[in-house]
Amino acid sequence: MEPLTKGEYPKTMRLLVKSRLPKFCESEARLVNGSFDFIGLNYYSSSYINDVPRPSNYTPNYLTDSFTHASFERDGRPLGLRAASFWLYVYPKGLLDILSYTKNKYNNPLIYINENGMSEFDDSSLSVEESLLDTYRIDYYYRHFYYIRLAIKNGTNVKGYFAWSFLDHFEWGDGFTIRFGLNFVDYNDSLKRYPKLSAQWYRNFLRRN
Repeated sequence: MEPLTKGEYPKTMRLLVKSRLPKFCESEARLVNGSFDFIGLNYYSSSYINDVPRPSNYTPNYLTDSFTHASFERDGRPLGLRAASFWLYVYPKGLLDILSYTKNKYNNPLIYINENGMSEFDDSSLSVEESLLDTYRIDYYYRHFYYIRLAIKNGTNVKGYFAWSFLDHFEWGDGFTIRFGLNFVDYNDSLKRYPKLSAQWYRNFLRRN
């Protein structure tokens, strides 16, 4: 975000990436600085970050330039409950943390939360009716909304939110083996759609608020 808010890359990136990181000339810096209309945040999970020392035979690589290692456990304890995706541990307070960080670091920009949601395994043994009872997804959204509301009360400029996702869909890493949607898609019956319990809860929530 610093090129968009300051017209230059952060000093830590310059220190780590060195000459491979391009530099903005004055006219480019003026062009990019402040050029955004809003910040779109996708929030799925949080993680613990550990320092990784630079090896003596290090070959520069954008995947390892940060010299850190991310994990979802500390001292054998997970950050939260794991969803169906291996990279998604439920940690609602992390959304408050990133919203507060963005507010304080980047002069409280206009923020839209573009994606926020959790996955579940596709269980073909369940009937359609049973598949609609996603109470855990309701709990997920409720807890995240709590922290969004707290961020807004603290002055963070959050103006929009998009639940992830409206429908069950083909997930890039897992195909149709997991489900994200507020609405159930029956892959075995002409892709018919059925609102899950979370969709009904979400609709009532919007009507109340």
